[in-house]
Amino acid sequence: MSRSAPPASPTLSYEQAGVDYALIDPLKVLAQRAAAATATQLAGHGFSEVKASRGESAYVVDVGPFYLASIVECLGSKALVADEMAKLTGRSYYEGIAQDTIAMAVNDLITVGATPLVVQAYWAAGGSEWFADAARAQALVAGWQQACERCKVAWGGGETPALAGIVEAGRIDLAASCTGLVNPKERLSLGEKLAPGDAIVLLASSGIHANGLSLARKLTERLPQGYLTPIDALGTHFGQALLAPTTLYSPVTEALWQAGIAVHYAANITGHGWRKLLRHPGRYTYRIDAVPAVPSVLRFMQTHAGHDDHEAYSTLNMGAGFALFVAQADAERAVGVAREQGIDAIVAGRVEAGEKQLLIEPLALRFGDDALQLR
Repeated sequence: MSRSAPPASPTLSYEQAGVDYALIDPLKVLAQRAAAATATQLAGHGFSEVKASRGESAYVVDVGPFYLASIVECLGSKALVADEMAKLTGRSYYEGIAQDTIAMAVNDLITVGATPLVVQAYWAAGGSEWFADAARAQALVAGWQQACERCKVAWGGGETPALAGIVEAGRIDLAASCTGLVNPKERLSLGEKLAPGDAIVLLASSGIHANGLSLARKLTERLPQGYLTPIDALGTHFGQALLAPTTLYSPVTEALWQAGIAVHYAANITGHGWRKLLRHPGRYTYRIDAVPAVPSVLRFMQTHAGHDDHEAYSTLNMGAGFALFVAQADAERAVGVAREQGIDAIVAGRVEAGEKQLLIEPLALRFGDDALQLR
């Protein structure tokens, strides 16, 4: 089916899958405003917050010689896909699930220019019996350690509660917190350096990452073979493709610093899809003239959910997992640095003065100022 053809089944929206950002985002804004009122507490310790970090992907505190950044993120429902695929295939996917969880935190932390330092784990099971599956538990531990080593962070510890009655029996809720340093201070990238003429460099995703799984799980109900439905000529199963681990982008941001390339702003493309390119509070036009290849699993989802490009690019990463805003003179070099770290990248567009909007010209798409309300 072409993208312009009518879907064979009724359109399946993200809201129908149980995720409605119109309901979630107002709570986020309310919480941010209440949280901002607590910033005065830092003065008693001789520190202060970096106000511009409010509403960004990580919170930043000025502790004197450097900045301290922190974040907490949960995996979401991707573990449910791993559990179902384990029943169907007999193998554990929890090494990849561990990387997904760490990526959710680390990829947010690095948007502010931080070097990840310590990761903490939160593994809340629906009962003690979850931990009795030794192979699954060992895969989770091994994957967590490997992801930490890839990001050059220490695993400090964590919490493993059994929450019967809160978490469903046989399930686990995974989350990670991460603390990092912005050192030296000039590495801070909260957007104050962003300017018209800057290039937009998009780093490739490995697939769905860990956002959009509620939609994917709902979509499975209308597929002829469920998670075992082939999605490409190679016979890759839908469930297998969904479980490709989220790309860890911190090796790229660290390598950019070592190469002397300043990041003027960065955005982790997670929930809200490409609308995350509008995250900076300033009024700029983001003009995209080249789009990355779309992973087959995301094109499959778009087709079978009956999404047009506007819906798909406002929900899923569509092949771009992370955005870097750099000086135009550094754009091609930034692409080269990313590729040296094993992550494909393209110079996708540029920042312009003017109305706050995202224009994806190859697809004739426009997202206005009202498309993303996170502050």
